[in-house]
Amino acid sequence: MPGKKILMLTGEFTEEYEIFVYQQAMEAVGHTVHVVCPDKSAGDMIKTSLHDFEGDQTYTEKPGHNALINKTFSDAEKQLSQYDAVYCAGGRGPEYIRTDKRVQAMVRHFHEAKKPIFTICHGVQILIAVDGVVRGKKVAALAACEPEVTLAGGTYIDLSPTDAYVDGTMVSAKGWTALAAFIRECLKVLGTEIRHA
Repeated sequence: MPGKKILMLTGEFTEEYEIFVYQQAMEAVGHTVHVVCPDKSAGDMIKTSLHDFEGDQTYTEKPGHNALINKTFSDAEKQLSQYDAVYCAGGRGPEYIRTDKRVQAMVRHFHEAKKPIFTICHGVQILIAVDGVVRGKKVAALAACEPEVTLAGGTYIDLSPTDAYVDGTMVSAKGWTALAAFIRECLKVLGTEIRHA
């Protein structure tokens, strides 16, 4: 089976682990991941963030490493039919890219084409910005996103920090601590089977 093509939607200050760990894991098993950001071109860099829970009432945020954009956003827009799935990484990026009509149109394409949609942490904010995408779905996300999921007609699933949830071809998780389970479930949805010799 040939590898799949995954479109990763990011913005400035997207969660570092949710870019790098996901991309490298998918590429390690033969899939292609195109990391895009509105108005950025292949070869551009974006800043990332690192969120953690350190005993405060909410998460802390620290600067992460710069991440390489490896596909020009406008090119990805024109080639949506070539992608097998879309992945909405979390962090702070979703907060502003979700208002971009071009990003909304991308998400709508995957929803209407019934292609797999993967979301982690704040990534669900991108999906909520497109009417109907989470309606009737059970979705995990950072707990702070629960009211938005509910208002958009979805059912918020309160998972452990290391679990992922699958509803049809939508895979979701709370945050980067769940990346192992999240990636495993994404691979299953993509039809990727890993065998140990």
